[in-house]
Amino acid sequence: MASDIPKVVPLTCHGHSRPVTHLSFSSTVEDEQYYLISACKDNNPMLRDGITGDWIGTFLGHKGAVWQSRLSADAAISATAAADFSAKVWDTYSGECLHTLQHAHIVRAIAFPIQINPQVLATGGAEKKLRIFDLSRGSGGGGSNNSSPPLPPTGGDNGSTATSYEIGPGVHGGTIKSIVWSQDYNVVTTAAEDRKIRWWDLRSRHPVVEYGVDGNIGSCELNSLATRPADAGILTVAAGKSVYLFDGLQPGRLLKKVDFGYEVASAAVNSESGRLVTGSAEDTWARVYDLNTDEELEVQKGHHGPIWSISFSPDGKLYGTGSEDGTIKLWKACREPYGLWR
Repeated sequence: MASDIPKVVPLTCHGHSRPVTHLSFSSTVEDEQYYLISACKDNNPMLRDGITGDWIGTFLGHKGAVWQSRLSADAAISATAAADFSAKVWDTYSGECLHTLQHAHIVRAIAFPIQINPQVLATGGAEKKLRIFDLSRGSGGGGSNNSSPPLPPTGGDNGSTATSYEIGPGVHGGTIKSIVWSQDYNVVTTAAEDRKIRWWDLRSRHPVVEYGVDGNIGSCELNSLATRPADAGILTVAAGKSVYLFDGLQPGRLLKKVDFGYEVASAAVNSESGRLVTGSAEDTWARVYDLNTDEELEVQKGHHGPIWSISFSPDGKLYGTGSEDGTIKLWKACREPYGLWR
């Protein structure tokens, strides 16, 4: 059985000069609009119109490969994690760098809360430390919605004095590759190179659950439709030759494990349409599966390198793939006319 979505030509987004390491969509903002941010080894994260893929701007300032990039829930600010030992926070509309958060090693992962509170940011990387930054508070204290004590400010440009505290010192046994904030503000998930997924309680600063996976972790994301009210979402982890689907609200609860005959580098799900999309470390194709039956429905060809990141748009009507070949492709994932496929 083939997919019931007619095949159309994907939109190809050029502009990056090196491998694209990560893609992330914003939530839907005014007038059904949403945005796409991409991280790349060319040091220059880019912002695009999420529906058309049109380039809006490039965030300039990193001096090393950018490993991950995300937009806040309201898309007002952006954050990037880079190999220059820093994370940066940007004004999405002006492109101005608001904070440079210095680290002692490569920063690989970054996350905002799903709730619209863009003044808090989590970072992780080769330091093996999960840090929570309060962007609204300098050394003078001030309001915060967590109970962490005031800390000395970290260095930053534009007078940045964002304070930070570490969650669970010494627990991670490898580089933190991904951080995901749950619908529950107090629960954060990390995926590390020690092949462990950990769910953390920010109040106790201890892991609630640890889950070991079979193989190196490629991607770990909460499906973007989870920003809808009353939808806990699915935490999708690509590791080794498997995709693990966890309950988005209940830490450590495995809904399903799907095994493949290839190394899975990236994966994303759309729970509404019942689709799972994977990218492989061994070829250049995006494969679409039925989420319920595991049947392969479609093989999307067009990239010229492995697909390192996959993300569904917030309305689920398209998904983006970011590749080693330096391009991003947007693929139609709905039956009705949509975007530039009208």
